[in-house]
Amino acid sequence: MGLSPAYTVRVAEDLADREACFSVRKEVFVAEQGVAEDIEYDAYDAVAVHVLAVREDGVPLGTGRLLHGEAAAGKTGGDPAVGSLGRLAVSREARGLGVGAALVRAIEDEARARGLTAVDLHAQTHALGFYERLGYEAYGPEFPDAGIPHRAMRRAL
Repeated sequence: MGLSPAYTVRVAEDLADREACFSVRKEVFVAEQGVAEDIEYDAYDAVAVHVLAVREDGVPLGTGRLLHGEAAAGKTGGDPAVGSLGRLAVSREARGLGVGAALVRAIEDEARARGLTAVDLHAQTHALGFYERLGYEAYGPEFPDAGIPHRAMRRAL
């Protein structure tokens, strides 16, 4: 057995869970990657399904969110059957433990539960291989988001 700590992944249910999600996003996107804080948080946070990975001692390790319905339409080409996975972030200490993949699968489970047939995402280009290993396929040209190169990807559920 390795020394990696046990963790669970769950839907963020209350304000404390949401704050934990936001703290991981601030650590990864704002502090590490230099994304401006005023664009990291948006109106979609109020309507998204947030998922949270938490170490057994309560330390948040990662997060991601699912947009669906009207909130996802602008990111998925308007198809109401496609959800949008976004804001996937794993703290530096938890990388390589499978947290990111567990978060993606939890978001896909939430998408299925809402009757969605596919999930789209905008991947930072350095992360394309990670998402490809999880069954996502890139489409369309590279584009900048917050000054970071991205590609659109989709996986049928």
